[in-house]
Amino acid sequence: MPIRVLVVDDSFFSRKRLVEMLSSDPQIQIIDTAQDGLEAIKKVAEFKPDVVTLDIEMAKMDGLTALGHIMEEHPTPVIMVSTLTKEGSEATAQALLKGAVDFIHKPTDLASVNKIKDELNLKVKAAIKAQFSRRPAPIPVGDLRQEPASKFTAVTDKIVMIGASTGGPRALIEVLPRLPKNFPLPVAVIQHMPPGPFIKSIASRIDSESNIRVVEAQDGDCLIPGTAIMAPGGYHMLIEKGGIVRLSHGPTVNSVRPSVDVMMSSGVAVYGANTIGVLLTGMGRDGADGMAVIKKKGGHTIAEHESTCVVYGMPKSVIDEGNADVVAPLERIPQEIMRMIEENARNAKLCG
Repeated sequence: MPIRVLVVDDSFFSRKRLVEMLSSDPQIQIIDTAQDGLEAIKKVAEFKPDVVTLDIEMAKMDGLTALGHIMEEHPTPVIMVSTLTKEGSEATAQALLKGAVDFIHKPTDLASVNKIKDELNLKVKAAIKAQFSRRPAPIPVGDLRQEPASKFTAVTDKIVMIGASTGGPRALIEVLPRLPKNFPLPVAVIQHMPPGPFIKSIASRIDSESNIRVVEAQDGDCLIPGTAIMAPGGYHMLIEKGGIVRLSHGPTVNSVRPSVDVMMSSGVAVYGANTIGVLLTGMGRDGADGMAVIKKKGGHTIAEHESTCVVYGMPKSVIDEGNADVVAPLERIPQEIMRMIEENARNAKLCG
């Protein structure tokens, strides 16, 4: 069966070129087009496409607003088509947080159009694997974020490392804001992302909804409790002795940069058994080797349950290899992290 695609763009030229590129692949079928967000919402409900390509800047209703309606009413894999402007990049980051599975730069001339054809078709084929069977539960009143600050003692010899790919921004904005005030450990995060300002925008948005601090990492940063640092797009993030962060533009690992395996392998070499590894939604198996090393060194591992994954690839690889101590849906992962921290603290007191 071909992949049924709805193309949404307010530019006749862009719609025509996108349709031509997608139609060149025999595995893809264009079922219709739409020229604004309102029309897109109507046609998603009517035709139930497998994948939607969605422009951001449109008259009548913009892409971000339309995306919100689509994800609420008829959850569908959506690929955003964005410009390279600062505003376009920030809007793309917001779209990923709202549930878009991927994005591609909007071509502005014929030469650029030809360059992105293969990338666009590959992303549509990847997007078909996304699932939206259920949404994370809303954060309840009186959850972990309301815990008194005095309950937690900051430590610098332990770490939480989190990896995510497709669907990751939406997952991270469900996990990080659920962590309590004065969270006692530093957090290091890999979200697969190409170079650009996307991670900075994503971190800023998550930070605005969190009690912990969430920032884009810079080379030479020092990991500190209560702060989550996210690797910038296109850079590996390594952790050195003393919790020093190093950014590297070295070769891709598992065909990606940044790589979860690179971060986790370097981090566990420093923190050993005092490591908690978390692997969220994503395609492929990046992070599987890192989680295996964490478990081997005596650390603890958490994999997202299939029921809340947009793409059940990375967590599945860890679970299948027997390296997940806990398998939990997205909304329960913060509680599992805190449980592990508290158990470690109790065990340390008993040993002392």
